[in-house]
Amino acid sequence: MQIALAPMEGLVDNILRDVLTQVGGIDWCVTEFIRVCDRLLPAATFDKLAPELSQGAQTAAGVPLRVQLLGSDPVCLAENAVLACELGAPVIDLNFGCPAKTVNKSRGGAVLLKEPELLHAILREVRRAVPAHIPVTAKMRLGFDSPDGALDCALALAEGGAEQLVVHARTKVDGYKPPAHWEWVAKVQDVVKVPVYANGEVWTLDDWRRCREVSGVEDIMLGRGLVSRPDLARQIAAERDGVAFVPMDWQSLLPLIQDFWGQARAQMTPRQAPGRLKQWVAMLTRTYPEAVALFTELRRETDCDRVGQLIGIPVSAAA
Repeated sequence: MQIALAPMEGLVDNILRDVLTQVGGIDWCVTEFIRVCDRLLPAATFDKLAPELSQGAQTAAGVPLRVQLLGSDPVCLAENAVLACELGAPVIDLNFGCPAKTVNKSRGGAVLLKEPELLHAILREVRRAVPAHIPVTAKMRLGFDSPDGALDCALALAEGGAEQLVVHARTKVDGYKPPAHWEWVAKVQDVVKVPVYANGEVWTLDDWRRCREVSGVEDIMLGRGLVSRPDLARQIAAERDGVAFVPMDWQSLLPLIQDFWGQARAQMTPRQAPGRLKQWVAMLTRTYPEAVALFTELRRETDCDRVGQLIGIPVSAAA
């Protein structure tokens, strides 16, 4: 059984990947999608979204990183996949699950689930181009507006060359509205011969237990649930391994928030950094009452020194 950290565009960047993988329990993670349109991207694009490539394609905690591409042109995706491999990507992942309207309008993400033949062509072309020892995987939703074609799409991906499938158990139209239809993950696993990961609406250890029971699969990809509860993967891993684990309290989490802020200050402008911290703290409010109070204090704050003080960093230390 493996536990993966989901690729969430605009949220799980290299900083949050670093912080979350420090907590433990995560077997591998994925970049935010790298959008491929009609040309070979410069290496700088990969460096920006996947800086871990220069560190052996792993986070500081040693968790392997996969590079995810999004697009609809099989040849162009293949060319960029080859470049990603040359830059150090150990696995190429392809995105057929993004529900964002802007992405779908430009023929990327979940809208391609309307075209199983194209899914197959993309996987076939990327698999043909990428060195044989480098796996190609894919992430999909159940469909665009209905799960009726989910099995056809899964078969197209697997038969095209995908060695693993992650199934977000909702359609594009469902977005992130509960529930996740985990029973469809079971149906997908029944028709494909490759490992299938369940994804969607796992916020707690109990959710994972139910997901495993309904989906029938062992492997799991955690997204918003892990961002909101940073030790969720460790909780699941501990139960998997039959060992005891005490969930993190707020005091244990605070050093990670401070680490996140330090990295944000170093990598972002003073105007950008506070917003990224607020984004994460807002998600932590789902799990930690203390995060509610902190977010209230941070909400309108834009001064970086003051933000640091609010999370326990003295101004002198921040400087």
